[in-house]
Amino acid sequence: MTRPILVIPGDDPQMIADSPHLDRLAELVELRVFRDRPGSLLEQLDRAKDAELMINSRGNTAWAAETLDALPRLRMISTCSIGVDAVDIAAAASKGIVVSNVPGRTAQVVAEHALAMIMAAARRLPFLTSELKAGVWNSMDNIYLRGSTLGVIGTGAIGAETLKLARAIGMQVQAWTFHPTADRAAELDINYVELDALLATSDVISLHVRLTEQSRHLIAARELALMKPGSLLINTARGPVVDTDALVAALQSGHLAGAAVDVFDEEPISADHPLLQCPQVVLTPHSADQNPTGRDMLNSGAVDNVLAFLHGCPQNVVN
Repeated sequence: MTRPILVIPGDDPQMIADSPHLDRLAELVELRVFRDRPGSLLEQLDRAKDAELMINSRGNTAWAAETLDALPRLRMISTCSIGVDAVDIAAAASKGIVVSNVPGRTAQVVAEHALAMIMAAARRLPFLTSELKAGVWNSMDNIYLRGSTLGVIGTGAIGAETLKLARAIGMQVQAWTFHPTADRAAELDINYVELDALLATSDVISLHVRLTEQSRHLIAARELALMKPGSLLINTARGPVVDTDALVAALQSGHLAGAAVDVFDEEPISADHPLLQCPQVVLTPHSADQNPTGRDMLNSGAVDNVLAFLHGCPQNVVN
């Protein structure tokens, strides 16, 4: 019997190419793995043209509606991620292409990174390190977090874990989400407040929403102006959730004491990205879940989704 073709179209930086979880698919599919990024859209389509199944391991390989039009055999995309913004979900649905993600598995991994970024930004660690490396014995006032208020925007699995970790170091917490419920508030033991109120009363704000048209530039110039002077903004969600130009302006004016950013509008960021010129920022290269434990969790989930689809029981379907 002919096995369906499964394509991994661009595994760079490496995510799943050498994962032992792929062995679970060996007898069920014909696997085609491309370890480098496609150099052009034409090359991307050439790699995927025969695919019936796809594991999209990196968000830098994106699938817009017109791209999916060129893949008539494609039946399923499994992402090695929680976010699915690399795929036009509505277009995939209209073509009968199932899209599955990996929700929840790495929540603790990402939340730990968010907490590390909060503490690094509060204690000015990147600035102080760079000064010492330059031979300068300098200082910048840091921020004491115990007793301060963390506002979490988005209370899915990652936001919920971030709330727990913040409490563990003595922070007060509050939250906002698109669809608050009394049951979720009770489950998390938090108060949901209006977004403007959260912005105005939080010392640190941490973002944990999916990127959708509703959340794009959720934090822009108006919202940044509402934040407390001297507060911190943490983004481990997606770059376009924040208006980057407005964030840079808020940092340069001194309105914000700092920011910590793991995700960017375009990745990798350019060497002249304006955030690189801000001394009070913590920056990481979309690496919140990029450790062996996190990668294994995501790879396992992506393969589980393919197996479920092949067995006629699709799971974690987002469209």
